[in-house]
Amino acid sequence: MAKVLKAPVDKEIATAAQMEVRGVVAEVIADIRLRGDEAVREYSEKFDKWSPENFKLNQEEIERIISDVPAQSIDDIKAVQANVRAFAQLQKESLKDFEVETMPGVFLGQKNIPVNASGAYVPGGRYPLVASAHMTVVTAKVAGVQNVAACTPPIRGEIPAATIAAMHLAGADDIYLLGGVQAVAAMSLGTETINKVNILAGPGNAYVAEAKRQLFGEVGIDLFAGPTEILVVADEYADPFIVAVDLLSQAEHGPDSPAILISTSEVVARKAMGHIDRILPEMPTNDMAGPAWRDHGEVIVVGNRDEAFALADELASEHVQILMENPREALEKMTDYGALFLGEGTCVSYGDKVIGTNHTLPTRKSARYTGGLWVGKYLKTVTYQEVVNEESSTELGRMCGRASRVELFEGHARSGDVRATKYAGDPLPWAEWALQPQK
Repeated sequence: MAKVLKAPVDKEIATAAQMEVRGVVAEVIADIRLRGDEAVREYSEKFDKWSPENFKLNQEEIERIISDVPAQSIDDIKAVQANVRAFAQLQKESLKDFEVETMPGVFLGQKNIPVNASGAYVPGGRYPLVASAHMTVVTAKVAGVQNVAACTPPIRGEIPAATIAAMHLAGADDIYLLGGVQAVAAMSLGTETINKVNILAGPGNAYVAEAKRQLFGEVGIDLFAGPTEILVVADEYADPFIVAVDLLSQAEHGPDSPAILISTSEVVARKAMGHIDRILPEMPTNDMAGPAWRDHGEVIVVGNRDEAFALADELASEHVQILMENPREALEKMTDYGALFLGEGTCVSYGDKVIGTNHTLPTRKSARYTGGLWVGKYLKTVTYQEVVNEESSTELGRMCGRASRVELFEGHARSGDVRATKYAGDPLPWAEWALQPQK
């Protein structure tokens, strides 16, 4: 029987604020669809106070901006991108093209083809998410995408140099200093100066997330993103201080970020809550982490590990951190999560920033049916078929005729009939005239 030590504040999901976001986003998209660059410029000036002669950075500008980034930061960016690139390459190598002969002369095949163009949105604002450039640009390039456009907003009128450096070093073909809905819409729809992409990836605020939702279908997207989530599953062997620090590490993403602890030990749970109460007041990002913990934090004590894993699967969280004596047990017993972080030596922040796996992950329980962004998201797995044996085509044609007529698809059936007629002389009652010699 689960014991709840801390419950979240009940709030309606569809708030008036969310409805306002939808309306604003729909208006901006419609305007950019109609007026293109002119509308993009107006909204950039309105929302970001940014209206340069050209939103796209040229090579000289990129080099000048990067020259202002400390050498240590450049080295760190390169090291992290090497980690991301290596893991993405292994993912790509796990996807195989193949061709098989299923019947004499019947060849079926599969190919993995990169999309032609992708867009990467890298947020700015309070948190310039440099790491998102690694996840969205490096991964696309490893997949083989030929043209990768990357957008990031100015931050209070300043150019985010480290983000630009990360985009460039990741291999972005076009870099735009442009943010918000106007960036998402411009890449998705195309304008006079910004080419349309086939798929768009990257996190963002509520307006960016809503823009991706509204444009999905016209352009592919990585995920329907919600607030960042963390779930820590701990037993009696867990260090309560580490539990507390790790919960707050993700709560600082925003005031609506859920931070949940499931523990088999009430002692560990209560100690972790005590540590949180002491850490939060002095935390530099308390304005974000404080409301997140207050309104969306949860602490639940369960009877044993199996109950803990079952409840964790029910929550289907984005990040699931296992602080237990045998953390790998979660690999065997859990199925619904965005990413697992196993053991005290691992933390979600490693995944967010440096370790090499992709940090763009499913939220709002979508881990029940999808994984996160990976190299395969930029690949189209397509099939092809070829039949060069007349006997096999005859057999398939007869079967196609029977199967199609069960479903009342006469046209489909006739495509099979004509091959059985041509290759084996089967009668063709619905078009006997076609078998007569032509005069």
